[in-house]
Amino acid sequence: MQVIVTHMNTDFDALASLYAAKKLYPDATVVLSDKQETKVRQFLNIYRDTLKFTDEKDVNWENVTDMIIVDVANTRRIGSYMDSLDMSKINVIVFDHHPPKKGDIDDADCQIEPVGATVTLLIEKMIEQNIPISSFEATLFGLGIYTDTNAFMNDITSARDFKAASFLMDNGMSLEMVHQFSEHVLLPEQQHILNDLFTKMDVRSIDGLEIVVAASSYDFFQSGLATITSRLLEITNTDAVITVVGMKNHVHIVGRASSDRINLLPLLKKFEGGGHEKAGSAMVKRSTCEEILPKVIEYLGLISKPGITVRDMMVYPVKTLTPDTTIEEAGRKMYRYGHSGYPVVQEGKLIGMVTRRDLDKANHHGLGHAPVKAYMSTNLITVTEEKTLEEIQQLIIERNIGRLPVIRDGKLVGIITRTNIIEKMHELALMEESGKDQPLKTNMKNDLKEQLEHDAFSLLEKIRQTAEQAKIDVYLVGGIVRDLFLHVPNDDIDIVVEGSGIDFAKQLTEDHGGEVIIHESFGTATWETKDGFSIDVTTSRLEYYDRPASLPDVESSYVAEDLQRRDFTINAMAVCLTGEKFGDLMDPYNGQQDLRDGNITILHNLSFVEDPTRILRAVRFETRFEFLMDKQTEQLALQSISTMRNLSNQRIVDELIRIFKEDNIARAMMRLYDVDFWKQYNVGIPLSDVIERVKKLRVLFDMYEHVEPDWFHYVAIPFFNPPFHDAIKEFALTKKEMKFVRAVEEFFRMDGWRQTERSGDIHAYAKPFEDDVLLFILSVSSIENEKVILQYIENRKKLEQYITGADLILRGLKPGAHFKELLLQLEIATLNKEVTTKEEAYAWIEANIQ
Repeated sequence: MQVIVTHMNTDFDALASLYAAKKLYPDATVVLSDKQETKVRQFLNIYRDTLKFTDEKDVNWENVTDMIIVDVANTRRIGSYMDSLDMSKINVIVFDHHPPKKGDIDDADCQIEPVGATVTLLIEKMIEQNIPISSFEATLFGLGIYTDTNAFMNDITSARDFKAASFLMDNGMSLEMVHQFSEHVLLPEQQHILNDLFTKMDVRSIDGLEIVVAASSYDFFQSGLATITSRLLEITNTDAVITVVGMKNHVHIVGRASSDRINLLPLLKKFEGGGHEKAGSAMVKRSTCEEILPKVIEYLGLISKPGITVRDMMVYPVKTLTPDTTIEEAGRKMYRYGHSGYPVVQEGKLIGMVTRRDLDKANHHGLGHAPVKAYMSTNLITVTEEKTLEEIQQLIIERNIGRLPVIRDGKLVGIITRTNIIEKMHELALMEESGKDQPLKTNMKNDLKEQLEHDAFSLLEKIRQTAEQAKIDVYLVGGIVRDLFLHVPNDDIDIVVEGSGIDFAKQLTEDHGGEVIIHESFGTATWETKDGFSIDVTTSRLEYYDRPASLPDVESSYVAEDLQRRDFTINAMAVCLTGEKFGDLMDPYNGQQDLRDGNITILHNLSFVEDPTRILRAVRFETRFEFLMDKQTEQLALQSISTMRNLSNQRIVDELIRIFKEDNIARAMMRLYDVDFWKQYNVGIPLSDVIERVKKLRVLFDMYEHVEPDWFHYVAIPFFNPPFHDAIKEFALTKKEMKFVRAVEEFFRMDGWRQTERSGDIHAYAKPFEDDVLLFILSVSSIENEKVILQYIENRKKLEQYITGADLILRGLKPGAHFKELLLQLEIATLNKEVTTKEEAYAWIEANIQ
């Protein structure tokens, strides 16, 4: 199997190189990281059905024989899955343009040359081999060259890059699209004006459109106001931006729009300006900003056009599936009709939606025979025909939905997709807002202040100060956010930075002291504070920030995308720690509601198929919080539990260790039965017996301070029938655990100890065995002399060692194997109270020396 891979935080050069390499290696599978730069993610949101790629989680890496690596030469930057591969068994080919450095792959066929973009190297190969390309491919490859060379302005740009671009132009490269998805670099003076205008923005809502008016004055002239206004439009992600800037004695008005419902010309003509509907300007001589700004605001109503409705865009009639249609058949229908999603209808009622990605993942896991109802989405968002284009766009952006069913009088009358919107808007930039902020309905500032220790809250304030100075957004994430709602103490502080986590951690150390530990390969760092806190600082997966000083191109989905990869809704929340937004909550998956309802809910239907360990995590959180999986989540867990056997034993063990550290072990064991976990190992012991054993084990261990039950004691309970089921070996991964298994079986096979009534007589059998072995056996079986054994454990702990081997040597005895037996018999006599002093012990020795 051949695969083509690239680095995480995929940029356009990496994306272009992936698909250029695919032209050279047509049988290879393109593997795309789930971490991409903003513009790349926006591009993929639009063209995800055109570009064919495979998620790294869906690759059977054991079958990989050849790996083509592009735009990177260091495996640490590719993905965590590389850690598990034996690269010595894989034929590796590298294409890259970055200077060689320590840690790069050395045992590979490498083409690393000093050009402006890696895709240039691959284009040269295609030219040599006369491989034809489409205009779309030419545009994608052009994006790689254009962005990595900064429009051919970077020092690394070579003549080869120009020649490659010329080839792309000859093959239909769209400069309009290249321009749309590329960014302009501002001069320092222009950046200063951008920063100033950003802080003075006035956001107004007109007919459902968001319009930004930003005004300021300067005593000098600076060119590039059109570029600054365009950048402000990108930053704000609004429908239009109008800048009103006084420079010397004149006022310059520049407008830029992204919505087809905007026509700037009526407003600009009021000032004798002109241009196009979405881009224009005007200049008012011998005037001031204070005079012109009120007039601009007065004329804002002139720029909005009547809205386009769903009725104008929807597709009808709608092809549908029945709930019993198999995954395989649904896939054939999607291929036949070219659709990427289907509504599922039963008796005329819409009951679900299934996408091509759902089917691909299900087929990858061998579930082609399953009905679509098993993996369809049932939490549907529908619209009516009267909804406007802006409202639909907002729904698609905020919910990350690719298609919306249109309902009239309870019936499905149409469907609207991303493609329909693109066609209607006549521009490819429609989905640039695909990750716009979810509305923040709750602020957690008071909860943070009231529930965290004073030192911990003060620490968040310090993080806030540094974030504001750096002009970046920082978020509190992880279990601490969830536990704020549950009023559970938690000072484990994890933060996500929409920027460089490493740089931010360094700045925290510089501002507030302490030490920083850098994890370069993961883009993370740990800030060890002077007060003893360890703060994990994680780099956001996207590299553009919501601040002018940091080349801003902000969408709060940077964090939302991070949340999207979480296991459950209750763990997919974040709290902003920056500026006036301090305490604002991001809750894109309604985790708060699930916390109130006591639900454990996965984020998507194939979550358990992709990572079956999430089933065990669901049980753990159920146990900890006394929650339950919602109906659909538990149903999906049952459907996916068989895939657990595809995991390594270590991964399963790691999760079980965490489960059995919780307090309510009986509940955890019960829920593992409910989701058929033990069934996968052919455990036949009834649940009621197992629960009884669990409770008894806990009671018995609690009788002794010197011994504690650990996770393996609990895991072993369902496997002891007796003897142990062979499957116990899949969990006994250490020598300690295997020793425990052998000890239990060995002691249980012996009979003599069951008839004894004295501690010393039991000691004759039990001396080699640890107390946990004896307690476990008492927990899983009915023993008549149980009280005697329990007393023996207590007596053995207090056993007096009156005489040692050294004492025997001093008495003139010759060392040998008989020492061990002699001392054992003395211990038996001591436990039976036949020997109670040192003198009696010596007398006993004299009497028993042969």
